[in-house]
Amino acid sequence: MVPVPAQTMVDVEAQHIAAGTAAAIRLAMSGSLTVNSTQGGAMDHAHGTYRHGVSLSGDTADSGSGSVSDVQARIAAQISQVFGKKPGRFAVRNARKIDARGIRENFWLISEDGVIAATGTRSGDFEAAFRRFSAENADAAGSGMAVIDAAGSTLTPGYIDIHAHGAWAYAYDDGAEAISLARAGHMVHGTTRQVLSLITNPIDVMCRNVAAVRQVMADRPDILGAHLEGPFLALARKGAHDPQCLKDPVPQLVDRLLQSADGCIRQITIAPELPHGISAVRQFAGAGVIPAVGHCDADYETAQQAFDAGAGIMTHIFNAMNGIHHRDPGPIPAAVEDPRITIEMINDGFHVQDPVIKLAFAMAPHRIALITDAMAATGCPDGAYKLGSLDVNVADGHARLVSNGAIAGSTLLLETAVQRAVIEQGITPADAVEAATLTPAKAFGFDRPNDITGAPLGLAAPGYAADILLSSRDTWEVQSVWCAGRPMPASGL
Repeated sequence: MVPVPAQTMVDVEAQHIAAGTAAAIRLAMSGSLTVNSTQGGAMDHAHGTYRHGVSLSGDTADSGSGSVSDVQARIAAQISQVFGKKPGRFAVRNARKIDARGIRENFWLISEDGVIAATGTRSGDFEAAFRRFSAENADAAGSGMAVIDAAGSTLTPGYIDIHAHGAWAYAYDDGAEAISLARAGHMVHGTTRQVLSLITNPIDVMCRNVAAVRQVMADRPDILGAHLEGPFLALARKGAHDPQCLKDPVPQLVDRLLQSADGCIRQITIAPELPHGISAVRQFAGAGVIPAVGHCDADYETAQQAFDAGAGIMTHIFNAMNGIHHRDPGPIPAAVEDPRITIEMINDGFHVQDPVIKLAFAMAPHRIALITDAMAATGCPDGAYKLGSLDVNVADGHARLVSNGAIAGSTLLLETAVQRAVIEQGITPADAVEAATLTPAKAFGFDRPNDITGAPLGLAAPGYAADILLSSRDTWEVQSVWCAGRPMPASGL
């Protein structure tokens, strides 16, 4: 440990703060708890995870009792409470940092006020930075700084999912409580920021749902805004969307959605070949929304027109769109060849097979954004669920409509998508992490200072938001999570 006065530092010497101990981090930063590593740890063979041993002292250590639903509700409540508090100060050292800029061993960082304040790889530089930050805050209340020894674990920026519908049996269409619970299901697995996707519904319902997203954003920096997946989709490529609710995007409907959203729509999927498709792309883009080409039967030229009109994203490439044909190229080549376009992709081994995943990374380097398209069954057992008003059956983790067998979203986590990319598909760690961090941030300009997130997202670098993950070096399982400088609880499930 760095030799600093006891009154300015809380000694946190666990190999890293592992699953279930985020409450301990909060206490540590308030100066009321010490966490010390015990010898060894234990392999949870049922879940294939390694949990480091820790000893906790303090009145608020949780017993871990209660049903799964009780645990989930408690975790969701803890996350909401954490965001109501000012972020503390903490440091991580001895990490293997991986982000879009590459890999650095012996990495350290210091976070202050929710932003990464300093980074480096030399221990002497860490000691000097620690003394400087401690001296600057010596007289402040609660000025102790937690120091986490990562012991070689992988440190990455927090994952950013720009297309997901829910988790833990709840959908983002279903109001503030549902949003809180579903967000928790992704947060505990490292998705620190998320754009909440809303399914096709009647226009009045969609207006109400997007207004609900806008309302919860005020207290939740982890919620970046809304994605409307519908109602302006092609009937032939509707996927798991209610055909009775599909519409042509006439200006009046576009205006209604924009007014209800009050600035919270980040992206909207549009089939550009619809009669008012291109004009709607222009209308949304003019309002600061990023239109996405998807759920479409567009030809190559129409897709090009949409991108030139302001569309900046392709919705889950290869899914719910016409494919590539050598005499009828369709929208995919138009997106791949255009350097302005961010390309979403679902890496669950079901929506897109591994050889095509690898092909996409090669075709559009630095422009693939891994998404989940996760629906309410994510983190839940197989069984019967709803997607909007439509019945869904989940078997072996795969969601399909009961009515016609169409794929109905996924039960994927970004944690799993990154694991698959690195471990199973041979994507370089830096490229896989970039696809879950910096690339999705760039899609909305969140890689720069902005009015939504304040500090930029997507890198483990000074000035960027302190969205930090510590993961297993071998399995890439997320073990500790910080969002905007605040420690998040782990699932314990």
